[in-house]
Amino acid sequence: MAITIKTAADVEGMRIAGRLASEVLDMLTAHVKPGVTTNELDKLAHDYIVNVQQGIPAPLNYCPPGYIPYPKSICTSVNQVVCHGIPNDKALKNGDIVNIDVTVIKDGWHGDTSRMFVVGDGSIAAKRLCAFTYEAMWKGIAKVRPGARLGDIGHAIQTFAENAGFSIVREFCGHGIGRVFHEEPQVLHYGRPGTLDELVPGMMFTIEPMINAGRREIKEMGDGWTIATKDRSLSAQWEHTILVTDTGYEVMTLSAGSPPPPAFITQNATAAA
Repeated sequence: MAITIKTAADVEGMRIAGRLASEVLDMLTAHVKPGVTTNELDKLAHDYIVNVQQGIPAPLNYCPPGYIPYPKSICTSVNQVVCHGIPNDKALKNGDIVNIDVTVIKDGWHGDTSRMFVVGDGSIAAKRLCAFTYEAMWKGIAKVRPGARLGDIGHAIQTFAENAGFSIVREFCGHGIGRVFHEEPQVLHYGRPGTLDELVPGMMFTIEPMINAGRREIKEMGDGWTIATKDRSLSAQWEHTILVTDTGYEVMTLSAGSPPPPAFITQNATAAA
């Protein structure tokens, strides 16, 4: 599959889908607290996407080759779960961390984003992992501009995370996105600068680093979807969908409740202006 270049009309469709996906996370934020089950969060998200946004939850019944159909409308990855955690009836408890991954299809376009949530009072170590992973995602985003290469993104994320004592999951990566949920290119969260595909205006892809507090090795659980750390250490992930513009990048998955970018992003923007 070739990398698709989005037209201005395509970008507008993706901008709407991306905002809607982020607004699902805004809506869920008040509900992520001790005692709630991830099944309850899934139902809230499903009903909101279908009834309020008039959209489609992309994960529901998603079935790539080699997988069974995914049974829920969002992914909820708790503590040592790296990604693709399936919502269930187990209640979240004080101190848990959970990644909620949302993809909304609106008018055929896919908006894909995820956030970390600390349930109640998280430990200093858990909060640090979540914060560093968020900053690592933005280290990658900051490298996006015409003429840069995908390896620049991966290198920025890897060096930042590993210098902080964390490890990068290698088996899963970001991806191109548009009318298709997962398309080219693959966006690795590790690598060497100056390597892989050159970025050109109109390319669109996710940046979604999965960063472990312990070792990088992972294992697949018996449900065929859930991926967890092999050493049971905590894992965190954040995700945005990014457009390569003529001068840099645009984050497509922003809404009123999106966490603000790190200081180094806003400082650089102010300096550039």
